[in-house]
Amino acid sequence: MVSADQHPSGLDPAVVARAHRAVEPLHAQMYFAPEHDERFSALGLRAGRMSYFAGRAAPMGAVGAGVVTATFYNFSPSLVVHMVPRVWTLASPEQVIATRWDVARASLTRLLGEEAVGSPEMTELAGLLREACAVLSPEGRPLYAGHADLPWPAEPLLQVWHGATLLREHRGDGHIAALLHADLNGLEALITHTATGRGFTLPAAKATRGWSEAEWAAESAALVERGLLDDAGLTAEGEDLRARIEAETDVLSADPWLLLGPERTARVTELGKGFARRLVAGGAFSAEVFAGGR
Repeated sequence: MVSADQHPSGLDPAVVARAHRAVEPLHAQMYFAPEHDERFSALGLRAGRMSYFAGRAAPMGAVGAGVVTATFYNFSPSLVVHMVPRVWTLASPEQVIATRWDVARASLTRLLGEEAVGSPEMTELAGLLREACAVLSPEGRPLYAGHADLPWPAEPLLQVWHGATLLREHRGDGHIAALLHADLNGLEALITHTATGRGFTLPAAKATRGWSEAEWAAESAALVERGLLDDAGLTAEGEDLRARIEAETDVLSADPWLLLGPERTARVTELGKGFARRLVAGGAFSAEVFAGGR
């Protein structure tokens, strides 16, 4: 397992984690916005997970259930196969991608307000994120690679959303590599992350990822056997494993922030947090879904 101090630059992994937490909500708000289900339903897609699968997968093309299961990682294969590839008979990847841009614009404009959308700070953040993304590479990052093939939009608001998306998916692909290194399958990763109290609430994790109670119980028992979980939650060994996974993920996603350097990375964090606070104040993320809020 790669440790937090093994990046050749000596970059503080806390800097990477802070930048990620500041920027990621600008992407993720979309999935909880009413515009998401409204506009994808107008395409003929089912609201909820079908629209979610289509939106994230569309940049990779009309892929099958196996690709979606592999790249999304913590969803039940039986849930994915119920909706993919049928989704592509209802809407083409090109239609889904165009709708996704519309959803991003509409939801961010509503939550942030016209003044923030047109502000110098939005333009500044767009430039910083675009520069940060220039160093990202697609090797071993299939979900990122699909999104990276899309052209950059012209307007600063969508440049911010696209930049946040590229950084998120690049980091996510690296996170899957870290989970595989830790020998955690998709459901084990979901259970242990939920047990940290820093991700989905338990009801939300069970409701959205499609695993049965029997499957959840079986994998939980396997984690108990490994000494990672007990009746109180994660054991000390489990906490350590999750911390090492996050540290490895930070190392694997450090390059954009190395490119920007400490001062401009701090500026990205400052700007991202400012916009993220507006999102939260506007009700972008439900306390019923995320433990401890966002």
